[in-house]
Amino acid sequence: MSTASAVMFLLGRLPKTHPNWGEPCLILTKRSVKVKQPGDLCCPGGSLAPRLDMYLAKLFGLPLLPLARWPYWSNWLRHKPKEARMLALFFATAARESFEEMRLNPFGLKILGFLPAQSLVMFDRIIYPLVVWTNRQQRFYPNWEVEKVICIPLRDLLNPENYVRYRLQVNDQSNAGNDALPTNDFPCFRHKYRNENELLWGATYRITTIFLDYIFDFTPPAMRTLAVVNGSLDENYLTGKR
Repeated sequence: MSTASAVMFLLGRLPKTHPNWGEPCLILTKRSVKVKQPGDLCCPGGSLAPRLDMYLAKLFGLPLLPLARWPYWSNWLRHKPKEARMLALFFATAARESFEEMRLNPFGLKILGFLPAQSLVMFDRIIYPLVVWTNRQQRFYPNWEVEKVICIPLRDLLNPENYVRYRLQVNDQSNAGNDALPTNDFPCFRHKYRNENELLWGATYRITTIFLDYIFDFTPPAMRTLAVVNGSLDENYLTGKR
């Protein structure tokens, strides 16, 4: 059975240090070398802790707190109570994990909706994304799981010129000494800002493009038309450096 995770598709405003400060952006974390998938850009969140998260879900459903503030929450409770409990559990999980990873304030979040679940290719895991907005918080404090927090302007995500084809080479001990290492191509978004040059790909890329399609009717260019960017993964990608 696949492991379930819940993540925040976190929207906010660019900080004052950015030339276009105040514009809407997508806020992601870059995974540290101490965890699986090091270097990847990800939505903050993580695995369910059902017992703890059920208590947190009840807390967030109290008056004036995020679930109760969501305009559709009362309708979900009335007409689909089972699904409402699952949504509350996913929000509680994503909020708890996001607080641990980057000190995201869960009480200042505004729930906007939910996106379709995504399955990871290399791990037996299903991700449930929640679209949320943080209006005031612009400073975050990453823990050991996170190398840094990255803000990507929505205007950049809507620019077709920022999309590339990620040609990924897999290096592991099973093919050591083999000149013809296996490669795969993936659609990818390239984020460039000052000293940042990051690639967004995989499940987080899919979640992002679904959001862009739903909200802006935007579809990235066909992968066959994109410039190629080469990359590689080693055995630490599956385990992290402990």
